[in-house]
Amino acid sequence: MCKNIRGNQRHMSLDDRIYIEQCLEKSMTFKDIAKFLCKDPTTISKEVKKHRMLKPRNAYLYPNNCKLRRQCKIINVCNRSVSCGKCCASCPHCNKHCDEFIPDDCPKLAHAPFVCNGCEKKANCRLDKYYYRSTTAHNRYRALLSSTREGLNLSESDLSELDSLISPLILKGQPIAHIYEKYQNQIPCSSRTIYNYVDSNILSVKNLDLPRKVKYKPRKQHSRIQINHSWRENRKYSDFTAYLEANPEISVVEMDTVEGTKGGKVILTMLLRNSKCMLAFLLPDKTQNAVLNVFNNLEKAMGTTLFRKTFPVILTDNGSEFLNPVLLETGINSSIRTSIYYCDPNASYQKGALEKNHEFIRYVLPKGKSFNDLTQDDVTLVINHINSTARASLNGRTPFELASLLLDNIAIELLKLQPIEHDKVFLKPNLLKKQ
Repeated sequence: MCKNIRGNQRHMSLDDRIYIEQCLEKSMTFKDIAKFLCKDPTTISKEVKKHRMLKPRNAYLYPNNCKLRRQCKIINVCNRSVSCGKCCASCPHCNKHCDEFIPDDCPKLAHAPFVCNGCEKKANCRLDKYYYRSTTAHNRYRALLSSTREGLNLSESDLSELDSLISPLILKGQPIAHIYEKYQNQIPCSSRTIYNYVDSNILSVKNLDLPRKVKYKPRKQHSRIQINHSWRENRKYSDFTAYLEANPEISVVEMDTVEGTKGGKVILTMLLRNSKCMLAFLLPDKTQNAVLNVFNNLEKAMGTTLFRKTFPVILTDNGSEFLNPVLLETGINSSIRTSIYYCDPNASYQKGALEKNHEFIRYVLPKGKSFNDLTQDDVTLVINHINSTARASLNGRTPFELASLLLDNIAIELLKLQPIEHDKVFLKPNLLKKQ
């Protein structure tokens, strides 16, 4: 770059190209144009030569483009079997056959400015012309910029290594975000690019191997009839948000149940919002007594103080198993152990973190699968694998890592929360078959 001109090394914008076109119309030099745009003069020269457009001469009025056509006397240069008898200088085809053909190009196009924008004779010129048009030049630049970024930015060996690293882990049921967190130094692309590779069938795994790539069925439309219940008084979602505003530092627990087959065992799930750590307890049935027994057993094991510290505020839906908040809130020694609030009817998104986390359970326990053969140890194993899955929303950390910092060690031990090694995380139905 010219030492006298400070350049910004950026790509030219459309405004820059419009300025170049305007200056060429005024016959300004490349040096003057470059000085205004803070570019090197050779940059302007390359831009003009690369994106100039050809405007051919009128081939109907001036068919012969040979420089020697005025003094040419050659006849039948194309060696026709029957000579036309015409001088080749007036023939539109002789340029292709004559060995003495010299194109009649404007000598001014061989040096700067390489275009006819500012030429005074362009109106009457019969030769081929070149013009620089800012809009066309910018469109060509954008097309070239896009085409050069298409395809794979990996060599064949790098792609093979990436496939051998990622595909086995995806087949274990590990999310791409979880894989990327540990191996980001070995993966030569972003996690978004990995999704694109899978979608383009470049890797061994397919979209069917990614649980979150499946299409969901359209949700059924339910009538949104608001019904007031006495048990929801002072426990509505509006009361919950008001309570959080008054106590912004309090920990929130979201609660719900996951069903297997109708009438069988269910899983009670509880999600600690601040760490996204999920707890799960196997219930014999979907009843209020089954939920109450879990609360009582936890309080007996942890003590009322630790229970209140771990589950201070619980947000749940309007399921029949949760419709006796007084029993759930009152401890075994008649003291208040927690506070229960309810989402608005047909608004399960208000505890969306837990609803989203249920997807991980469905990786191992698909819908329609009976829970009757499960034990609490099976459920705890599934939860430990889920809590050891790295999350992009947690900046690559796992829920267990955050829970180990926020929960009491006694609570972690009593709840049997244990970390699973990164490469051993397995979120497929075969997880329980291996046991």
